[in-house]
Amino acid sequence: MAKMRVLLTAAVGLSIAFSLAAPAAAQSDYPNRPIRMIIPFPAGGSNDIVGRALAAQMSERLGKQIVIDNRSGAGGVVGSEAASKAAPDGYTILVISIAHSVNPWLYKLPYDPIKAFTPIGIMGTGTNVLTVHPSLPINTVKEFLDLARSKPGEVSYASAGIATFQHLGAELFQLESKTKLMHVPFRGGGPALVDVLGGHNKVMFSSLVQAVPHIKTGRLRALGTGGAARVPALAEYPTISEAGLPGYEALNWWGLIAPAGVPPAIIAKLHEALEKAQDSPEIQSQFEKEGAATRKMSTAEFGAFIESEMKKWERVVKEAGIKAE
Repeated sequence: MAKMRVLLTAAVGLSIAFSLAAPAAAQSDYPNRPIRMIIPFPAGGSNDIVGRALAAQMSERLGKQIVIDNRSGAGGVVGSEAASKAAPDGYTILVISIAHSVNPWLYKLPYDPIKAFTPIGIMGTGTNVLTVHPSLPINTVKEFLDLARSKPGEVSYASAGIATFQHLGAELFQLESKTKLMHVPFRGGGPALVDVLGGHNKVMFSSLVQAVPHIKTGRLRALGTGGAARVPALAEYPTISEAGLPGYEALNWWGLIAPAGVPPAIIAKLHEALEKAQDSPEIQSQFEKEGAATRKMSTAEFGAFIESEMKKWERVVKEAGIKAE
């Protein structure tokens, strides 16, 4: 009987040892199959462009393919929900952007934007640029502020739609400057840009990637960029902050997160692969062409950044009375 107890104890011990060893082994040989990268927006947008570019570089460094899964809908909510319900094994990751910090204030989400995920790292950032049609006799941010204050609610601007980065950047501008502009939303950045180039609406808080070619040819006039520092693509133009509205900063950003519960060792591998991908000349060149820049943060710093962005845009959404379409 005693011998039987010894054998049973040994068997239990071996079972526990194997159960503990299995997850450790799974982490040490990670990844051993393709990884799914969910992009919660359609192909062709900034999330898709940035995600695909870095996925290709990360695949090389991880030794396994990263497969793109575009899951669009409800401003990114559909794809984010799918990621939140995925197994926490490191084989599903999610591209997020400024929309991740805005959606909690626009929708009743089927997931917690903080607790349902584990941060991996930020990919990069891109600012907006305040542009006007050349027919508008405005050359500086201060002159634009004077015009807006002299005609409250009369100066119209075009955007890609309700709660888009362009719209949010303009609403932030109004809150910080205590001005009132007239919002004319379009269904996409392309139609909005065509309208401004045609001189119908004469103002746009555009993304750099859209605006730079037209600024260079003189079809649009840039007044200032929305980041904390000048951007290389438009180095001759001041920031909006230094040109008349101190403290203004509107950044679009892109990052990677995973479902909550992914082991720290796997998160560390993904973070390392991301940072090495960001250092590649191909990524540096592509980001510069897109009017963006790579940026690095630790996983903890990125988590804190997401929370700070949520607080920032909560104020804008609520004070501006923005409602989802």
